[in-house]
Amino acid sequence: MRKKIICITILMACLSVVSHAQNLKGKYVNEEYHICLYLDVDNSTVKIPGDDIYGEVAGYFGSKDNDLKWLIIDCKRVSDDTAEISVINDYGSEDFTATLTEDNDGNITMKHLEGSPYKIYINSKRVKVPKTLILKKQK
Repeated sequence: MRKKIICITILMACLSVVSHAQNLKGKYVNEEYHICLYLDVDNSTVKIPGDDIYGEVAGYFGSKDNDLKWLIIDCKRVSDDTAEISVINDYGSEDFTATLTEDNDGNITMKHLEGSPYKIYINSKRVKVPKTLILKKQK
């Protein structure tokens, strides 16, 4: 009986390590809106190229079409696969909160919760990003 309890305990510990596979880290892209997300939820080791003044952050959104950035200034994990983020643009004039949820394929769904609308420039035109956005994990 004692061996069964030990085996079950070890099995449960292994399963909990395997279930924590969602790491919310890496580069994610949405081709439709030309958005890139660079993210490291747990360690906040992301540096913004050319903007060393910000130091290391949990992540940032950028566009392929311009140099404007949206910085993740606060980030907290709410479950194994979900984090809540606070984001501000690089001018400090707009901000919002959102959740990031990673699926089994490693892609992220961002859901805008409150604050300023997330807007980007595509071909010199300011475009509002939808409240729910899917970003695909880049390898």
